[in-house]
Amino acid sequence: MKVAIAGGTGFIGRHLTQYYIQQKASVVVVARKKRKPDHPLVRYATWEELETSLLPLEGVDAIVNLAGETINQRWTAEAKARILQSRLDSVASVQSWIERMERKPVLINASGVAIYGTSDSETFIEESEWKKDDFLASVVDQWEMAAEHIPDTRVVLLRLGVVLGKDGGAFPKMIAPFKFGLGGRIGTGRQPLSWIHIDDLCRLIDFCIEHEEIEGPVNATTPMAVTNDAFGRAVASKLKKPYLFPVPAFMMKMLFGEMSMLLLQGQKVFPSVAVKHNFHYLYPVIEMALEDLLADKK
Repeated sequence: MKVAIAGGTGFIGRHLTQYYIQQKASVVVVARKKRKPDHPLVRYATWEELETSLLPLEGVDAIVNLAGETINQRWTAEAKARILQSRLDSVASVQSWIERMERKPVLINASGVAIYGTSDSETFIEESEWKKDDFLASVVDQWEMAAEHIPDTRVVLLRLGVVLGKDGGAFPKMIAPFKFGLGGRIGTGRQPLSWIHIDDLCRLIDFCIEHEEIEGPVNATTPMAVTNDAFGRAVASKLKKPYLFPVPAFMMKMLFGEMSMLLLQGQKVFPSVAVKHNFHYLYPVIEMALEDLLADKK
């Protein structure tokens, strides 16, 4: 197999590259800057290079598009514009590659569970109606519409929950207060956290590539969402630290502005497509994930 990973130098992309190296698959990492390969199965290509030559993508079976500006920043008007435009631009570039390729690859395009809006009580599956009444939901809606209209190729819209890994993403920041004995719930603590271990995410991406019947939205979460409070208590228990210091909602709003909604609100997302197709999770419950992720942490 040969896989191209657009935005492959980020947290998820690095893990996915290592996953495919272990599978002895060839990987083309598409990045802004040219890099020297650090493994014989890996080569790098730039976005600019692929505008004129698709030689690096010759024989590619799948393109995984993870590219887009991080949402982990204060959402000024300028930042919002960059967040949206970076995603639309990446999809446009990928579409231009696919249109010029004789043999069409499957496209796994990153998306997000934010498309469902937020709720403390509702459970969302891929077929659920979703809202466009906040910034992130609107971004994901436009992102998905751009990708799903790419002609002549199978498109999987990978609706990412919170991806948990030791070396990137949100997890190191989420557990930082606990290491200093300052852990506690955020806001009410009732907001659902829909999550997936980075290893299961890589396996799910590969699963979607291999199963040709899978198309359209796929929730990239475990079946067992947890509340913010349950997550915090599980982390405190694993680290053998106190769980005493709740963070008031107003403080999060002062610190993060509109982006505080990522911490104060949530949604319970069930991966019905993955479950229907019998995808096997290595880390289906939060205690199993934390056992792995916190194994070397004191």
